[in-house]
Amino acid sequence: MYKNYIFDLYGTLIDINTDEWSDDLWKKMSTLYSYKGAHYTFKELNSEYGRLVELEKKSVRKRNPDYTVIDIKIEKVFKKLFTQKDVKITKTQVMFVAEAFRCYSTKYIKLYDGVLDLLNTLKAKDKKIYLLSNAQRSFTENELNMFGLKKYFDGICISSDEECSKPDANYFKILFERYGLKKSESIMIGNDYLSDIGGAADFGIDSLYIHQSISPEIKGELRSTYSVMDGDVFKIKKLTVK
Repeated sequence: MYKNYIFDLYGTLIDINTDEWSDDLWKKMSTLYSYKGAHYTFKELNSEYGRLVELEKKSVRKRNPDYTVIDIKIEKVFKKLFTQKDVKITKTQVMFVAEAFRCYSTKYIKLYDGVLDLLNTLKAKDKKIYLLSNAQRSFTENELNMFGLKKYFDGICISSDEECSKPDANYFKILFERYGLKKSESIMIGNDYLSDIGGAADFGIDSLYIHQSISPEIKGELRSTYSVMDGDVFKIKKLTVK
């Protein structure tokens, strides 16, 4: 049926729950920053983080006026939180802070049942597998390694690298041009009816929607070619693989 299978990551292959705004998280981050001499109260750090994220978004929009949905490199924000306190920090140290932030903010993370079976089946049938994720490289790289997923992908696009996100057609175009994909041979698989499915429909490719507990509420038309409404990953193989 299809040659190229393009997957969303979080809510599609990986089940995850995070809380990036809890007091407990920012108390830990405040302590971590203080270790390096950048002293913030946890409320101040939380507030400055939010402010710097918005400034970075404005900068990205200015650089990329054609993008309708943008993303930032979050490590730039973590670095600025040091530099505005006149603390010099190495790239390695900044990446450690980003990793600590992700670790502290993650309540749970696991693969959905059936994911490895699906990916192994696709590989056995000589299908090409791609990742098109709205995510931060500094978070996602480790989580792909943790679950041994990188070996399955023939190509990976992460929104923070491209400063562009789904459902922007430009993001889909980046993936297709980089890896020489044909629309007629490709399907997008994801759990977000707007970012994954709406984006695929606007770009002109087939899609499969899988509804999971962390999927956004569907408030409009579900424009997918196929749908799995009970979160059963095993059904993806039955519907799209021959």
